[in-house]
This record gives sequence, structure tokens and C-alpha cells, in this order.
Amino acid sequence: MQFAAIDVETANADLASICQIGVAIFRDGVHVDSWSSLVDPEDDFDGFNISIHGIDEQTVRGAPTWPGVAETLRGLLTGSVVACHTPFDRAATSLACEKHRLSQFDCKWLDTARVVRRAWPEKFGAKGYGLHNVAKFLGIDFKHHDALEDARAAGEVLCRASAHAGFSLDDWFARVQRPINPTFDQPITRDGNSEGPLFGNVAVFTGSLAIPRREAADLAARAGCGVGSSVTKKTTLLIVGDQDISKLAGKTKSSKHLKAEELIGQGCQIRILRESDFQSIVVAQAVHG
Repeated sequence: MQFAAIDVETANADLASICQIGVAIFRDGVHVDSWSSLVDPEDDFDGFNISIHGIDEQTVRGAPTWPGVAETLRGLLTGSVVACHTPFDRAATSLACEKHRLSQFDCKWLDTARVVRRAWPEKFGAKGYGLHNVAKFLGIDFKHHDALEDARAAGEVLCRASAHAGFSLDDWFARVQRPINPTFDQPITRDGNSEGPLFGNVAVFTGSLAIPRREAADLAARAGCGVGSSVTKKTTLLIVGDQDISKLAGKTKSSKHLKAEELIGQGCQIRILRESDFQSIVVAQAVHG
């Protein structure tokens, strides 16, 4: 849990018009250092933006322009994981560098809003995942719309989400690429290749898969499996995404997984496989025939 959290405020609707930036450094899940700066955006200040963060032309008088702070930021962020809440702060720094013809920061960005929506999907999956709401839910005190305070709050949110889910930063990078609800199953069916080595099996997929569900269904069909959309007495293989071995939102098994176990208890011949094991079997059959 070593990362930097970043937040910016802008002078107007142009994301490149950064007028304040804050960076909070976290190590082992603890806030250990901070850096912030006002920035002269060399642009007009909109009254609406001023009403939000209280920064105006007078406030930034004598402050460095973006090229003046970019090199300091480069030293803080290069090679690091950089967290920000929603993609706007990342976009703002990118556009500011582009505006001043500077190279982009060499770091790995993680959107904590995407993290929150997966850590607490029942609370924030669809809406309400703004930093203010999330911080209130988690009991994090901060002064909203101050760049350094927002950066610190975003970092605290990431630490809390990681503790809640038992995830590392690497886990989150993988998890945010998958659906918010990992047990969401698209109704995809296929007829099996009659020449395939697994012909006669009826496979059903559940959970968050490493490959798109349609690709997984095509793979199973080429191997000979019929692919069903729900678990029935005709199902012979239930293929479970590896990620579903981990707990998410307090759930360890999908409804399909539980249904398969119920049918197995009734005497149905259903084999439950991890996705990676299923792929190994299919690849081995393809290679060795």
C-alpha cells in the first residue's frame, strides 16, 4: 500500500486551467507526507469555480505556472501508483502537460471512485460515489475542494477500501477492469462442436471471468460443450471465474454456483471448475488432441 494520491482545482471549465494541486503520500496504508502548491493557470477565473474553491487571480499572484510545478510533480510521481477520485484530475494533469508541451507523467493511475463502486456495490454501485459522500460514509474528515485535503481523503478512501475487501493495489488494478457486480451473467448460449473433445457436456459460466464472456463461450463451444445461460439438471460443467474464489461484498458464491451445489446434492452429475482449470483442459486437448 505505497502510493500517491492527487487532486487539482481549476480556474474555469477548461481542465488544463489548474490553479491548485495537492499530493498526499501513503506508505503501508498510512499518510506520511504531503505537498501542495497554488498554480498560476495563465487563464481567466470563472466566478462559479471561485465560489467552489475560493481561489481567484489575487490568490495565485506570484505562484508558479504549470511548467514550474510539473518537475516537482515528476519527482514525486515517477514510477508510482497515483490515486485520484474520478478521472478528472488525471485528465487535468495530462491536458496541462499537453498545453505546455511537456511529457506526461510516468506513473500508474488508479481511480478510487471505481474502487469504491466495487468495494461497496450495494451502497455506491450506481450513484452517490462522489468524494464527499464516500468520505462521510467512511467517517473521513476533510475540507472539501482544497486540493491537498481532497487528495488525502482520496488516499484514505483507497486504504479503507483495501482493508474492507482484503485487496492489494495489484488486486485493485485487476478488479476495476471487471464489472461492478462480479456475478452478473450475460445470457449467452452456444451449440457445441460435435467433433470437439468435450462434446456432450453442457457448460455454464458464472462470476467475473479473465476473458470476455462471449470469448469464453466460444472457447467452450469449439471444445464441444453446449453453453447454457442458467444451471439446470442438464448442466454438466459449471465454470467459475477465478476472482470469485475471493469474497466480494460478503458473497463467496453466485446463485448459479449455489444452484449447482444443490443439484449435485440431488444426484446430478455436475463438475465445478475454476476458469483457469477449464482453460488448461481445453488448451491441452487442442494441443494433444
